[in-house]
Amino acid sequence: MAYRLAFPAAQTHVPGVSLRKLNHRRLPTTHSAATTANGAALVAAAAATATATAQDKKHHLLRVIQDTQRGLVTTADQRSSIEEALVSLETSCYGGSIDLERLDGTWRLQYTSAPDVLVLLDSAARFPFFQVGQIFQKFDCRGKSNGGVIYNVVKWSLPTFLEEGNGATLVVSAKFSVVSARNIYLQFDQIRLQDIYINEGLQALIAPALLPRSFLSLQVLQFIRSFRAEIPVQDRGRSSVGGLYYLSYLDSEMLLGRAVGGGGCFVFSRAQPLQL
Repeated sequence: MAYRLAFPAAQTHVPGVSLRKLNHRRLPTTHSAATTANGAALVAAAAATATATAQDKKHHLLRVIQDTQRGLVTTADQRSSIEEALVSLETSCYGGSIDLERLDGTWRLQYTSAPDVLVLLDSAARFPFFQVGQIFQKFDCRGKSNGGVIYNVVKWSLPTFLEEGNGATLVVSAKFSVVSARNIYLQFDQIRLQDIYINEGLQALIAPALLPRSFLSLQVLQFIRSFRAEIPVQDRGRSSVGGLYYLSYLDSEMLLGRAVGGGGCFVFSRAQPLQL
C-alpha cells in the first residue's frame, strides 16, 4: 500500500488556539523596535537641547567678562556674576575623561583671576614702558594617551626698544600627565625668552638708515631676532616645580581651567595655531 505524506497548509487551524492570539504574540517585537526608535530620538533631542543650553551659557560667560580687561578690572558684583556663569557652564560638561585630541592646539586667554597673571596685566597698566599683548596656552598632546606638553605664552614689549604688542615672547613650558578624569599634573620644565623684534628707532641706531647696512650690523640684527634665553624651573630642592590643573570644561571653542589650590580660574577661546 502506498502512503502519501501530507503537510498542513500555512493557515491550518490549531485546535484551542485562535489566530488572533497568535498574531497578538508577534506584537511585542514591533513594539520593542518602536520603543528603541523613540528612545534614540529622545536621546538625540536631549543632546541637541544640552548643546543649545551650553552655547547660551558660553555666550553669557563671554558677555560678563567682556569689559574686565582679561580680569584686571572687576568689581565684587562682577566677580560674583562671573563665578556663577563659570559654574553654570561647568555643570554642562557631560563628564568622562578629558579629550586630548580636542585639547590639542592653541587657546587665547579671555579672562583670569590667577594672581601671577594679573600682576603682569597690572604692571602693564601702571608702567607705560611695559606692554603685555596676547596670552596663550598651547597644548601639544595629539596622538597621546596620557599627557603631553603645555606652553604658557606671553607676548610682551618695551615700546621704547621693541615693536609694540609683539616685541618679545616669554614661554613657560611644562610636561603634563592625566591623573584623573579632568585633572592634569603639570611639571614645569623651563622659562625661555625668544622672538625679539626691536623697533625701527633702535634698528636705525644699529644700522643707520642713511648708510648701507654692513655685514656686521645685519649680523647683529639677526642675532637679536634669533636670540633665545632658557632658564630651568626648579625649586630649592633642585626638583621641578609642579601643580594640579583642573580642566573643568572643554569643547571645540572654549576651555575652562582652574589651578588647584587657589591659583585662580582661566577662560580660553580657540585661537589660530601658534608656532614656537
